[in-house]
Amino acid sequence: MKIIVTGGAGFIGGNFVLYAVDKYPQDQIINLDALTYAGNLETLKPVEDKPNYKFVKGDIADREFIFNLFEEEKPDVVINFAAESHVDRSITDPGIFVRTNVVGTTTLLDACRTFGIGRYHQVSTDEVYGDLPLDRPDLLFTETTPLHTSSPYSSAKASADLFVQAYHRTYGLPVSISRCSNNYGPYHFPEKLIPLVISRALNDEEIPVYGKGENVRDWLYVTDHCKAIDLIVRKGREGEVYNIGGHNEKTNLEVVQTILRILGKPESLIKYVTDRPGHDLRYAMDPTKITTELGWQPEHTFETGIKDTIDWYLNNKEWWQNIISGEYQNYFTKQYKM
Repeated sequence: MKIIVTGGAGFIGGNFVLYAVDKYPQDQIINLDALTYAGNLETLKPVEDKPNYKFVKGDIADREFIFNLFEEEKPDVVINFAAESHVDRSITDPGIFVRTNVVGTTTLLDACRTFGIGRYHQVSTDEVYGDLPLDRPDLLFTETTPLHTSSPYSSAKASADLFVQAYHRTYGLPVSISRCSNNYGPYHFPEKLIPLVISRALNDEEIPVYGKGENVRDWLYVTDHCKAIDLIVRKGREGEVYNIGGHNEKTNLEVVQTILRILGKPESLIKYVTDRPGHDLRYAMDPTKITTELGWQPEHTFETGIKDTIDWYLNNKEWWQNIISGEYQNYFTKQYKM
């Protein structure tokens, strides 16, 4: 089987490529990535010389390029991780999110229709559902929860999901969609909460926390997510949406405090900053459907996953220090005014 993985030099896509190349040596894994700010080919060093791995640089919104690639490679499966994904950046510049997340998705769908595809899988997010109240821990997102977006990022992802479903209903394209909770783990770009806290704590630098840190997220270890996607692509029903959650709800402040405690750093490093506009209160997924139909269960608790993540960052300082020393530093200063 030949699989095109878009966004395979990013965080989740990169972890999926590492997983798939090793697990399925008989499959050809083509990593398609535009190498924007969050793309990092250093992530793929462990597999770059494997015979079943290939990297292609390109933009999923470039229609001529995508059609030429499909004609040349004739993929059996496309798994679309490629997306602009940082909410703060979407508030600053919504247009690039529309181009990548919406135009890019429909370009891939058109190519899949034209060249014939065994399965197109869209990697989506819990943020398309909006948020849940903090005082109702009994409420969870299900696959039938109405879409109710809060940011340009989540609006672009929700739009992409609707196009995927429309191509299935209108054209009979074999598709599936997964919506995941917040991922964490190795190779996470340092602007995101957990790697940001780890990297700054190790340097004894102030750690920005939005508002009072009360916002709740359900944390999912990235390899658990990759295994869930693999199951959906190979065994999931066509046209279906599957929620993937970690059963690990934590406030942002709890996450920061946990990391500081493990690293032996003081909570005095925490600096509360002005809250993000439209900041969702709580995300919480109900993964009953994927568990019941496909037998998937997360293998990591937050306690085991966060320790593994911190160990990875301690043992791979060069990877994230190379990122922090670049353009990202200018963005961080501008974004958090620190």
